[in-house]
Amino acid sequence: MANGLSASEQIAGGRAASHRWKILGVGFAANASFSAAFSGIPTTAIYLRSGYHLGNEGLGVVLGMLGLGIAVSELPWGLLTDRWGDRRVLLLGLLSTAAALVCLALFAAPFGSHVPRLTTLALGLLLVGLLGGSVNGSSGRAVMAWFREGERGLAMSIRQTAVPAGGGLGALVLPALASRFGFASVYAVLALACAITAAFAWRWLHEPTHIGNRDARAAHSGGAQAAGAALGADVGNAVGVADVEDVAGVANAANPANAAADAVNAVHTAGAAGAVVAAPAARPADPAHSPRATSRSPLREIGIWRVALGAGALCVPQLAVLTFGTVFLHDFGHADVLTISIAMAAVQAGAAIARVWSGRWTDQRGNRRAYMRGCSLLTALLFAALTLFSGVAGMQHAPATMMTMILAPMIVLGGVSASAWHGVAFTELATLAGTNRAGTALAIGNTCVFLTLFLTPLAIPPLLSLGSWPMVWAVASFCALIALPVFPRAVRNGTMPVTRACDAA
Repeated sequence: MANGLSASEQIAGGRAASHRWKILGVGFAANASFSAAFSGIPTTAIYLRSGYHLGNEGLGVVLGMLGLGIAVSELPWGLLTDRWGDRRVLLLGLLSTAAALVCLALFAAPFGSHVPRLTTLALGLLLVGLLGGSVNGSSGRAVMAWFREGERGLAMSIRQTAVPAGGGLGALVLPALASRFGFASVYAVLALACAITAAFAWRWLHEPTHIGNRDARAAHSGGAQAAGAALGADVGNAVGVADVEDVAGVANAANPANAAADAVNAVHTAGAAGAVVAAPAARPADPAHSPRATSRSPLREIGIWRVALGAGALCVPQLAVLTFGTVFLHDFGHADVLTISIAMAAVQAGAAIARVWSGRWTDQRGNRRAYMRGCSLLTALLFAALTLFSGVAGMQHAPATMMTMILAPMIVLGGVSASAWHGVAFTELATLAGTNRAGTALAIGNTCVFLTLFLTPLAIPPLLSLGSWPMVWAVASFCALIALPVFPRAVRNGTMPVTRACDAA
């Protein structure tokens, strides 16, 4: 009995099933380390302008380079992750990103009277983005591989929480470092974080080879029916024609009393004819492993592209806050540096909490698509309100203190709403593609997201020259509204893809 129970909690290679939490910790740390760079560096925008002698246009170019590098490299890194595995790609990406940041600290940081050229800084940040793009897909694929359906939404949301967590930490630490010790210290601290995370990845990150719980249950019970059902699942997986667990789910729903006997009979049938067999219904069907989820390349799945494009559109208001929120609060809201740092940290902290909650909530209700659509509508309304108030405040010349007290909370609420859906969306992407191709699907999503990170800071300075800040927030609201029809609608049985076995039934 003890042997059977222990077998059910083991992963091939002697690692306990609880090891998946270490994998999640590595994924969290990797995303937080890189997020501290691509989300934290924009919070130093005021010091970037003064330290590098930049205008708003030059600032937009510099901040956009990080997003461009990530957007260009995400898909190649994702394809490479599905081919090489999570461990190799994550280690290569973290170590090379750390090296690029060290080069920035040595050759692209202002020192004394020396001010690096805009081109040097832009190319350095572009390189950081190109190398750091490896982190997103590889860490996400590892988490999807180690967690099962029913807990993946929570796990992926915790992993995605690392983005605002790292960004929030960067918002608190990097501006202080930039103002007191210069940008060399900013880049050096970020490089150290990536190197430390690489050490944890080297120690803990491994590809899982699961010993199925059904095999452990068969060994524990010793019953012929349970053993036959487990064998049926193994034969079905070996044949690979249909999702054996879905077949069992249909059979057991129709006649639970005969489910085990049907599975045993199916084993003998498969042995004679090589057909697909049924599996026990002790575990629900896992759509991320279904044949439909893995039968086609994610690049050819319209559902994946709709989620990715909707995510890209919904990122516009989020990234407008992250890249130029500090400038808005400083120039338009007349807020001091402490207030700005607290507001930006609150955006990241609120987004982190919202992502964890949303992952758990959508796991319980199976409503990922409806949640994403709801976030797009709420975000559009919040930024429309910000547009209205900033327009009225600009015309009425409201007192600086009152503007700060109202604008800072509005920025926080809009930023949180525009960030809360990330874990849910990336869980949906990976589920639609299947675990074996999750790296590619996550890369598609991240490509759209970080292409937005490139375009948004480039678009804001021209919008400022045309219509000031109300124009910026109006465009952000419109982009959030665009995401509503782009996101796919929820299917009748929830957001999970329907497998072939169920279609046949």
